[in-house]
Amino acid sequence: MSQKTNSGLKVICLNRKANFNYFFEYLLEAGIVLKGSEIKSIRDGKVNIADSYAVEKNGELVLINSHIAAYKQASYSNHRPNDERKLLLNKKEIFKIIGKIQRDGLTIVPTKMYFKKGKVKIELAIAKGKKLFDKRAVKKNRDWSREKSRFIRKSG
Repeated sequence: MSQKTNSGLKVICLNRKANFNYFFEYLLEAGIVLKGSEIKSIRDGKVNIADSYAVEKNGELVLINSHIAAYKQASYSNHRPNDERKLLLNKKEIFKIIGKIQRDGLTIVPTKMYFKKGKVKIELAIAKGKKLFDKRAVKKNRDWSREKSRFIRKSG
């Protein structure tokens, strides 16, 4: 599941559903507060951010509904898999994001989790939800491009 890219990032997991369900306004990188057993589990690749999102609590951004599997060898100091996890951003960035969300009705969706210089980072997208007809148009374009490439391959 983890793949190495040439920019020094080791991708842990992707949220492919987010690209289909949302229009991304812009992307930003955030750190994440984790316990030792969570890091061990992430290094094993046992993490899922498909249904997760971030909200504001007490002036901080918190990642909700991300699943990091319990680490088998952690015994009594293990973590809860669906815990809320604090995101690390500058105060200025947090206020900017909170203002955007409250004013424009946007949401914060994680798109990928990766290692950068040994630290776990998460890429967040400030996004607007797609309507059903937008999703249908995406599927239609995808199918058409697939058919087109098949036709070109067979004719050439």
